[in-house]
Amino acid sequence: MRRRRLIVLVIAVVAIVGASTFAVLASSRVKGSPSRTAAAYFEAWRKGDITGMERLVYQPPADFVVRHRALSDELHVESIQLTPGPLKSMGNGSAEVPFAGVRELTEFGAWPFDSTLRLAVRDGAWKVLWAPETLHPLLKDGGRLELGEIDMVGAELVTSEGDRIPHDSYAEAYLERLKPEFAEANQGWELVLKVPGQPDRPVLSKQAGANVEQTTLSRPVQAAAARALDGVEDSAIVAIRPGTGEIVGLADRLEENFSAVQDVFPPGSVFKTITAAALLKNGLEPFSEVSCPGSYTIPGHRTVDNDGAMDRGLISFTDAFAHSCNTTFVEQATTRLSSKDLVETANEWGFGRPIMTGIGGSCGSVRETGDVDAFAEDVIGQGEVVTTPLCMAALAAAVQSGVWRSPRLLSTEQVSRIDGTPPPEPAPMDEGIVTALRDMMRAVVDYGTAADTGLPEGVAGKTGTAEVVDGEDHAWFVGYRDDLAFCVFVRHGGSGAATAAPIAARFLNGL
Repeated sequence: MRRRRLIVLVIAVVAIVGASTFAVLASSRVKGSPSRTAAAYFEAWRKGDITGMERLVYQPPADFVVRHRALSDELHVESIQLTPGPLKSMGNGSAEVPFAGVRELTEFGAWPFDSTLRLAVRDGAWKVLWAPETLHPLLKDGGRLELGEIDMVGAELVTSEGDRIPHDSYAEAYLERLKPEFAEANQGWELVLKVPGQPDRPVLSKQAGANVEQTTLSRPVQAAAARALDGVEDSAIVAIRPGTGEIVGLADRLEENFSAVQDVFPPGSVFKTITAAALLKNGLEPFSEVSCPGSYTIPGHRTVDNDGAMDRGLISFTDAFAHSCNTTFVEQATTRLSSKDLVETANEWGFGRPIMTGIGGSCGSVRETGDVDAFAEDVIGQGEVVTTPLCMAALAAAVQSGVWRSPRLLSTEQVSRIDGTPPPEPAPMDEGIVTALRDMMRAVVDYGTAADTGLPEGVAGKTGTAEVVDGEDHAWFVGYRDDLAFCVFVRHGGSGAATAAPIAARFLNGL
């Protein structure tokens, strides 16, 4: 009996020891290894298998998949490269794998980073202990990466020679309005780290190079125009290449938001160029003898005076133009022309033609009238006639080249894109009228109202003094020299001969 109890006791002890040994063996049976788990995680990451990555993570956050996809979408990640380092056993069932990564970002290109994949035995298997910094070290402590557009200079507008626009060119207002037309290709980007409680920190930035766009402005012409206006308030110079219509100089110091391209003013005697063209078209010759009395009364209507009531007697039509005889032009126009004739001629020389510059623009207006007194005022550039300095520069360019062309500040292709329609086709003018106007404009400078104003050799032009009701007269001078036509306008500047012509001389002598 005693022996039987001993045997039973031994069996019980053996059973207990065996059960304990099995339990220890069972508990030491861990699924996988840190190296295999790490390799599987990196492989799934490379393939973009975020769900596969999630299965290898111990207690992944509910937004694990969303975080990964959101980061790739937010940063515009095109691809990722991962290079694991050697696995390090940390003891106590834990390990680490340092790794290098390179994300290819659409806006910035390759963006390298270094991080660590941490692993541990959890629930009998090797699992990844994931944290936001596993995705990128900057995401630690609630950090968030945000990609955003940054404001850039829309475009860099340069001269036709490819040079920078001269400093203080007085063309800045036009160029600044034009820059947004070329801003699309100039998007800058910035990658910013946002950590709660800390100021935003730029991580990456890409300053897009300025989109360089050539204008038609010529550096020496623009510089000369700007310097000619230094110290001259409320003034503008527009210079055009007659052979192409290119605006090679645009210096605008007009005040009160007036524009030399858009806003209209009474032209005074520079408009006599168009009246002369109408008279020539209707049979008056440059050498025809005409009367230039100090004053002239339209039969049954108003009286017109010359400046200073100057009486020049009988002179040629060219001389009347050179000395800007109001009385001659009113007498000849009211006896030879109708208001319709004057309007049609003005339309031929630009008033009725569309202007496509790339920066807007207008020519002005001449209205048909049945009132003889009003017509007489129109003839000498007063009354209802208004125009822009741009239009008068284009008029001078048409006399020089014999062809009216729409002035433009950009290439024909860019003007067509911005204005929505291409510039109008060049319009050849009557050769006989053009030849006569050239001779008459040379006479203005040789011995007429623009003589002794400092203009260099070879200039032809026309002065203008326009009376206005809100202040001193407007001063004008339009002309050309070689392949350069121009208009000088000084709002409330007084006499065209005393004010505008000397500025033109300073401009041309500065080239």
